[in-house]
Amino acid sequence: MKKFQGTGVAMTTAFFANDGLDLGSVSKLTTHLIEGGIDFLVVLGTTGETATLSLREQELVMEMVAQTNEGRLPLVLGVGGNNTAEVIAKAKGSIAASKPDAILSVSPYYSKPSQEGIFRHYAALAEAITTPILLYNVPSRTGSNMTAATTLRLAHAYPHIIGMKEASGNIEQCMEIMRDRPEGFHLISGDDGITLPLMGAGADGVISVLANVMPRPFSDMVRHALAGDFVAARKLHYPLMKLTSLLFAEGNPVGAKAALALLGIGGPHVRLPLWPASEGLSAQIEAELAAGNVVTIGTSEIVADSGSSLVGGHAYTV
Repeated sequence: MKKFQGTGVAMTTAFFANDGLDLGSVSKLTTHLIEGGIDFLVVLGTTGETATLSLREQELVMEMVAQTNEGRLPLVLGVGGNNTAEVIAKAKGSIAASKPDAILSVSPYYSKPSQEGIFRHYAALAEAITTPILLYNVPSRTGSNMTAATTLRLAHAYPHIIGMKEASGNIEQCMEIMRDRPEGFHLISGDDGITLPLMGAGADGVISVLANVMPRPFSDMVRHALAGDFVAARKLHYPLMKLTSLLFAEGNPVGAKAALALLGIGGPHVRLPLWPASEGLSAQIEAELAAGNVVTIGTSEIVADSGSSLVGGHAYTV
């Protein structure tokens, strides 16, 4: 399952100003990411505002991404919820009929189940499907933490549970999983800002929001880290820190959509209860995208001037 090493992208879902689904921009983003060098695509996750999409809209998004991708990159489908029976039905249903390479399933939210409840939820899902499963722990959204012990129990019990997207921010918990995981089980960062230190401890990559906007430098940073070249990785990591913070300042995917709109990929529109980026945040993102930062890839170092037409104002070689 090395296909899920490196940089996965939690894709945004583009809307028109009238809330309609902008499938043309979904396709444009897919191409932008593939050409930007990322390693796998993650569709219909939190960043995709899946909670506001009808089942038919979810089907259309998955179909458009798969059609544009044409099998070039592995596809991961987000399937989660706090109704276990419904999650299983969705994992076996019309969206999954597109045969994703894996399913990303968030720990049950809102209900705040015990660790035994979380284990039984995932066990029921694993026993119902044969598609590889990536677990997803994000306590800031779900209201409960999935402990390392529960993760490891599932990893050892079900071989097709192949990894964990960890977004607890608890590096010690992540390291405990990495220390005791079975061979082939991936620990994937769910936080852009701490991807590099996690990879220093042995993580296999990231499922990123930032890489929607900056796929090439971010995915190259991850590749350098996987290769053990942390000097090169740091040269790509630090120039991206401010933009990373700005993208999350008013919630996800608000900042990412504002940035993508500035790059000509869809509009800044989100669906309620989210609200588009404020003028102040949009101006900060625009200034950062136009900034003349130094980005190093391989052995080439170039300084971009403020008039650069390259993505994000960051000059780099491919």
